Amino acid sequence: MSRIMIVEDEADMAMGLQDNLQFEGYEVLIAKDGEEALKKVRAWRPDLVLLDIMLPKMDGFEVCREIRGMGMTIPILMLTARGQEIDKVRGLELGADDYVTKPFGVRELLARIKAGLRRGSGAGITSRHVKIGSAEVDLVKGHITRGRKSFSLGHYEIEILKMLLEQVEQPVARNEMLQTIWGIEGFPTDRTVDNHIVSLRRKIESNAKQPQHILTVQRVGYKLVP
Repeated sequence: MSRIMIVEDEADMAMGLQDNLQFEGYEVLIAKDGEEALKKVRAWRPDLVLLDIMLPKMDGFEVCREIRGMGMTIPILMLTARGQEIDKVRGLELGADDYVTKPFGVRELLARIKAGLRRGSGAGITSRHVKIGSAEVDLVKGHITRGRKSFSLGHYEIEILKMLLEQVEQPVARNEMLQTIWGIEGFPTDRTVDNHIVSLRRKIESNAKQPQHILTVQRVGYKLVP
């Protein structure tokens, strides 16, 4: 039975999520603020964290940063308010794997949780280390070092990089990424890929506004030029 931790300070929302997830057969634990979440992550070792951004004591961004700082690669699915695109990108930069925009349907949430849990064991990730420009990328640990800066990678960022590396200097279509990485049940959109690309560029490129390595191929998708 997979363990899911819900980090949500709104009691009604947390209880509703718990009821739905328990009905699906998951073991569920609730944390009401960021500090409590970190303590329970260490002690309970969940298989996936459902993490709200707006939390007392410590917000979701800081919780995500701390979890990744502990070296934990468990899937983190962030809950964002509608229209907060910058929050989505920031979460991905800190190592979150995915996000769901409030209000959301239970079916969509369950699909994204299932997709996150499928990859939770890290299957398919190679022990490959690659250099992209001035960035050193560790695809196993999900870590990038560029000069004195270091960044955490989420699972989907790793999978995008792997696809780009497998077809280096060749265009990879957005639709191919969506189908291969998220699957049709993951409710992905073109913006899903684009947001992850924005996050990857900020971690890899010296100047994310003028990328030299992760390039846009108009009307197709993206290509990697190491």
